[in-house]
Amino acid sequence: MTASENSVQSKKSIPDLAPLEAVLFDVDGTLCDSDPLHHYAFREMLQEIGFNNGIPIDEDFFVKNIAGKYNHDIAVLLFPDDIPRGVKFLEDKEAMFRRLASENLPPIKGLYKLTKWIEDRGLKRAAVTNAPKPNAELMISKLGLKDFFDAVILGSDCEHAKPYPDPYLKALEVLKVSKDHTFVCEDSVSGIRAGVTAGMPVVGLTTRNPENLLMEADPTILIKDYEDPKLWAALEEVDNKGGSSKTAA
Repeated sequence: MTASENSVQSKKSIPDLAPLEAVLFDVDGTLCDSDPLHHYAFREMLQEIGFNNGIPIDEDFFVKNIAGKYNHDIAVLLFPDDIPRGVKFLEDKEAMFRRLASENLPPIKGLYKLTKWIEDRGLKRAAVTNAPKPNAELMISKLGLKDFFDAVILGSDCEHAKPYPDPYLKALEVLKVSKDHTFVCEDSVSGIRAGVTAGMPVVGLTTRNPENLLMEADPTILIKDYEDPKLWAALEEVDNKGGSSKTAA
């Protein structure tokens, strides 16, 4: 399946997906509040090499230029004149992130309430991330979700990473589910765009990124976390309209 196939914007709401077949999750900022760790690692390491004349990058710079983006694209942005140096810098930064994440990785509030709802209905699920494989594996394991996901799709395994739809299209293919019965959970502009372009409704989380910025990517709904009443009102409607493909069968 390629990016050009099935990449039309979805006008469906979450209840329109009934019977629901699957839920797809980003990882950073969507399963766990990891962005502060990424920001810290970037800030410390960039300052160390004198980036931006030694002035630490602020949250605004991080949100606009780094959050949710694929590492190669970040390397090009930060080191346009020396891409190999940028790639090496990103590898070192990810090692620092993993050290930080192994000590403290808080789940998004209400995450396990949602994962139980998904398990109870027998829905398929995948993690779809631009994170490097060691990061994705560490975060999923630390959160106790290793056995929860049926598949983990990496941006690096696709022709194009997010914001292209390829990773989400690949997840649909691997899970053997329809975009018409699947929704996405995302927290970044890059990720929301990928899900929307793949033709699915996207639940956007305002974990760290500004609401007005996320709205530009056209999420179906925006929620603060997984305890947000807006999400549960939509899921209750899904149940009322026919639930999941498993419960409807």
